[in-house]
Amino acid sequence: MKLRGLYAITPDGPDIVGKVQKALQGGIALLQYRRKNEKSAAEANELLALARRYSVPFIVNDDVELALELGADGVHLGRADGDLAAARKKMKTKLLGASCYDRMDVAQAAVAAGADYVAFGSVFSSPTKPAAVRAPLSLFDNDLQKPCCAIGGITLQNAPQVISAGADMVAVISDLFDAPDIARQAAAYRKLFQ
Repeated sequence: MKLRGLYAITPDGPDIVGKVQKALQGGIALLQYRRKNEKSAAEANELLALARRYSVPFIVNDDVELALELGADGVHLGRADGDLAAARKKMKTKLLGASCYDRMDVAQAAVAAGADYVAFGSVFSSPTKPAAVRAPLSLFDNDLQKPCCAIGGITLQNAPQVISAGADMVAVISDLFDAPDIARQAAAYRKLFQ
């Protein structure tokens, strides 16, 4: 499974399924199901089926049990979402991603615990998490031997900066799902990685 390209993270709000379908049509590389208020197994199942149709890995945010129940391709955990080593045991060969914020030591520990990829951010000021700590671009020039994802305030205009700094993936919510043409926006991101 190649972890490179646009990592779409579902927004809160209505018509998630319709929006995700457009993003998949545009060529996203990964899809993360993220609901900060309340996850819905039915909604997640619908998105999983869509992702499968496009052969795109489906990741569940911060919920190992839901990921296992759905048969998702993986789970992504932040610092308050549980122990990575325990998650690795439960997830077996599934993808395990870890939020590492602005800290290389956290990324190294995550890789040692079995993470398949690490995410650094917020790289830029983000409308989703305005108070998030900022991660310097220098974090993407590392010897972790694992794919690195940039998250936080990523737009089509600043994505080339993080890609040239060494990011394998860019995680995007607002700049993708708030775009007037979601499929075209996803395709524009895809081109950045070609």
